[in-house]
Amino acid sequence: MDLEKIQQFIRLAKDEGVSSLKYESKAESLSVSFQQHSSSQPVLTHPQPAVVQTTASQNEATENFHVIKAPFVGTYYAAPSPGEDHFVKVGDKVSQGSVLCILEAMKIMNEIESDASGEIVEICVENESFVEYGQALFKIRKN
Repeated sequence: MDLEKIQQFIRLAKDEGVSSLKYESKAESLSVSFQQHSSSQPVLTHPQPAVVQTTASQNEATENFHVIKAPFVGTYYAAPSPGEDHFVKVGDKVSQGSVLCILEAMKIMNEIESDASGEIVEICVENESFVEYGQALFKIRKN
């Protein structure tokens, strides 16, 4: 990761007014947190890769549900562009690798794919809403 990307990452966190921001991809991971008592000096860390998608609560796990969570902070988009059909809706059957939505972070559009096959039973966020790292995006009933 180059210095310019790191600086943009820090600026994004400051501009959004968040106390911490994390980004992970297959190639890189980065997080920044601002200590409450410091003079806005960021603290950069490189976290261990996190599990992005996890099963829901114990009761739901026995019912064969799977929760897709946000792999990073960003803006959720349900469609490829304004006015187009949403990638998925409740009741749709999806397979592993199907594009479910787009998360925009640092002006980069990232397609979020399903890591399980099944039926969409819940879309947990509204279109164009800001999502936090680890926030539930979709609930899927696995086949």
